[in-house]
Amino acid sequence: MNPDRIALTVAADQPGPKISRHIFGQFAEHLGRCVYEGIWVGEDSPIPNVRGIRSDVVAALRAIQVPNLRWPGGCFADAYHWRNGIGPRAKRPLMRNDTWGQLETNAFGTHEFLDLCAQVGCEPVICGNLGSGTVQEMHDWVEYLNAPVGTVLANERAANGHPAPYGVRFWGVGNESWGCGGVMTAEYYANEFRRYSGFLGNYEKTRLFRIATGPGVDDYHWTDVIMRECTNPRYNGAVMDGLSLHYYMNGGIPPGKVSTPLAATRFDHDGWRTVMAHGWFLDELLTKHTAIMDRHDPARRVALCVDEWGSWYVNDAGRPANELYQQQTVRDAVLAALTFNLFIAHAERVQMANIAQVINVLQAMILTFGEKMVCTPTWHAFGLYTPHHDAARLPVTSDAAMLTHDGLPYPRVSATASLAADKSVTVTLAHTDPAKPVTVELTLEGLPAVGSAKAGRILTAPALTDINTPDAPHRVATKPWTDFRFDGSKLTATLPPGCVAVLSFAK
Repeated sequence: MNPDRIALTVAADQPGPKISRHIFGQFAEHLGRCVYEGIWVGEDSPIPNVRGIRSDVVAALRAIQVPNLRWPGGCFADAYHWRNGIGPRAKRPLMRNDTWGQLETNAFGTHEFLDLCAQVGCEPVICGNLGSGTVQEMHDWVEYLNAPVGTVLANERAANGHPAPYGVRFWGVGNESWGCGGVMTAEYYANEFRRYSGFLGNYEKTRLFRIATGPGVDDYHWTDVIMRECTNPRYNGAVMDGLSLHYYMNGGIPPGKVSTPLAATRFDHDGWRTVMAHGWFLDELLTKHTAIMDRHDPARRVALCVDEWGSWYVNDAGRPANELYQQQTVRDAVLAALTFNLFIAHAERVQMANIAQVINVLQAMILTFGEKMVCTPTWHAFGLYTPHHDAARLPVTSDAAMLTHDGLPYPRVSATASLAADKSVTVTLAHTDPAKPVTVELTLEGLPAVGSAKAGRILTAPALTDINTPDAPHRVATKPWTDFRFDGSKLTATLPPGCVAVLSFAK
């Protein structure tokens, strides 16, 4: 039987908005084995490290060009008091992390986090404590990090080993304030956000980018209230720079409401399609929340920051429930690609995103097994999208019909194209059908100087439920892709079931 055929057209001479590299951000919370073992092993560990931070993890994150990292939560952010994590480690208090039911040594604190960001080469995103903290506490954290030596707090930072200001510009003001961050109403949080933001100071050349707690999934009332109350306050019209949105693909019907338990690695074709359909529901969320933001902010000055997203399955057997540990298959890589394509399609408003989470928790980039480490299929998906960082989005049209599952639509093939500074064009393709191959006919219009297609890469798996383990770390991994025909303007290729592929066209 011949594969189905889908025609795609890329308008290579119509560059659109910039695809912010910050939509490929990461998230690290003091949860499970994300920080302790995943990132921090201590300076005396036999695991290779630099100042206590795992060297293999740093190398893996550098390889996918991580642009930013959000910390210390998540729900933990509104229980975290930053002073517990500075100064000599031997004097830091041992505490209980009540948010996730585990001990907190505070060995990994502010300076360690910023050291991690420096080693990875990414920008820090700090989520401040609004739930159990104070305005003064968050104000002091900003001053401690960003003020030049001369103030009491800046001098304390210098005494703790870092005389130069860190210049941290991305700050979240609370996390999920409608839930674990305080169970607040939108109206109450809007008042609190304005109050907190007004006392977070700019120092030297570092202008803060203040991110407000946004809606949980489809709470459109929350978005409307925050945008109305915080985009044009009487005395400070620029008090808010970003609004967060959280959405986890967890099998809820409707999505995000009542969760139907989904297994990470034990699924059939229907289980695959559930993830595709519920993942694509993000398109409806982005469209509706953006429409509300556009009413209050037609100039689109305020960014939509999807600073928690990803798959959330039943916790893997054999691991404590509060670790939120799960394995991954190629299904998660395709879900990541679909999500990237949605962020890029909404690039006029979506300027930052953070997958949950970077290591050992939920849809992680990396899984650690003591001294061993493996990169997940999602890590490989992030790698395939690096050519799109800060490139210009190009229009893509398709004649493919939408598929449906659980009454929710999603595309058979989702494509993104971009134009880089060197005038090369990159196209990424996510094929969502788990059972049948599809032939893609891709036409490039408006760029006659394109004369060759560079060898691409494709991410597939021998079986849909295959995983990467210490014994088989590359079972689900990208490989060179040359199985296509290209005549200078049209590419024809057959995509196997359930895959992600990328190809760049040279000038």
